[in-house]
Amino acid sequence: MTNETQPSLPALRPSADTVDSLLRVLDLEPLADNRYRGVSPHTAWGRVYGGQVLAQAMIAASRTVGEDRPAHSLHGYFLLGGDPMLPIDYEVDRVRDGGSFATRRVTAIQRGAPIFEMISSFHKLEDGFCHGSNMPQTPPPEEVATAAALFARPDAKVPDAMRAYYGRARPIDLRFVDTARYFGDWDQPPYQRFWLKTKGALPDGQALHSAILAYASDFAMIDTALIPHGKIMFDPKMQLASLDHALWVHAPFRADDWLLYVLESPAAGRGRAFARGAFYTRDGVLVASVAQEGLVRERSTAFVIK
Repeated sequence: MTNETQPSLPALRPSADTVDSLLRVLDLEPLADNRYRGVSPHTAWGRVYGGQVLAQAMIAASRTVGEDRPAHSLHGYFLLGGDPMLPIDYEVDRVRDGGSFATRRVTAIQRGAPIFEMISSFHKLEDGFCHGSNMPQTPPPEEVATAAALFARPDAKVPDAMRAYYGRARPIDLRFVDTARYFGDWDQPPYQRFWLKTKGALPDGQALHSAILAYASDFAMIDTALIPHGKIMFDPKMQLASLDHALWVHAPFRADDWLLYVLESPAAGRGRAFARGAFYTRDGVLVASVAQEGLVRERSTAFVIK
């Protein structure tokens, strides 16, 4: 691990509004063998988006593994909130290279301290038994409003900060299917669906597409746990943070084609909430599964963890 103080790099920070900008965020700078550096885009958030760290860590790990072994799983822990004004260094430990599987450990570092730890596994492509759960019946993305159009509606009961967030240009097209709570009907289960894809074509390569899916997979997981409690993640009274994240990739896919993300939260309590999700192609193939636990507190009762 490095102990030097990392300089801020505001001139190198890309925007966060186009697919090209997302690709620049994921194009890590090689520093040395098994060590890479990433930067964060300009956003209104005061900390680094967790999905960005997941995606950059996946890219770092993938660069040390052959293309014939795509990532099939990752398990990560968010240790500290990242500072978006500082670069993030990713150190890769080549834990094992076997006949079929390769294992990598990645540590994300800022100010000489780890902010994220991940272990990931890569599997040589092979044939085998195949089945997958059925995708729930869902309107196609062409029949679902964009997030910007949804939250621009005058009857949407959402904070101004949420309208502004979804009104800005962004690299991923989000289309929420289950929207009743945004119009005052809070009697809903902890469940939601939305369509997503990048707003432009992506280069080939499963490593990149898996990294972008990891980037998107962190979005709205904790928010799903808030639904039955009449809260949303833009509520200033809530203190929310991802604690850990797991992702399994079951089949090849493209992140520039429509994917349906189905989320549910089976349990919450003691200041934590658990959520799990599934990604389906528009023709119903289950391509990835996700699980996450997050911190969920009301700020009036929050205390600081050091």
